[in-house]
Amino acid sequence: MSTVTLIGSRLAEPGTEFVYEGEADACAGCPYRSQCLNLEPGRKYRVTEIRENAQTLECAMHDDGVRAVEVEPAPTRANITSKGAFAGSKTSLPGPCPYVACPSHEYCEPDGVSFDEEYRIRKIIGEPPHEVCHLDRSLELVELETDD
Repeated sequence: MSTVTLIGSRLAEPGTEFVYEGEADACAGCPYRSQCLNLEPGRKYRVTEIRENAQTLECAMHDDGVRAVEVEPAPTRANITSKGAFAGSKTSLPGPCPYVACPSHEYCEPDGVSFDEEYRIRKIIGEPPHEVCHLDRSLELVELETDD
């Protein structure tokens, strides 16, 4: 289920993923507000298609303007506690991790996911990309359902 929205021209490429952060101060009074501000704040999206023949519109937030694209909620991969992890079960993230150089860090603190919410596991991916968890956590890489 895709949604048509406006995003910065530099982001308007199929496959680009972003977390929609909501309205910015510069959006006040913009004639295109209803086309831009139609996504759910805090949710991760993926551009699926650029609208054909869509013109680039001026924007106070994006120096190269905005373009019409189709987006859909993007799946989120995350490291979760491996105990009890199976497709269809609910889980939450184990908590923040200060080891930003770890190859798993992007999965321990994924964009568009909150530590204080529960998510259903869509599927089990397998072992995380790190060899050793510096917080001594036993983790499993999964894909979460983040759409309601």
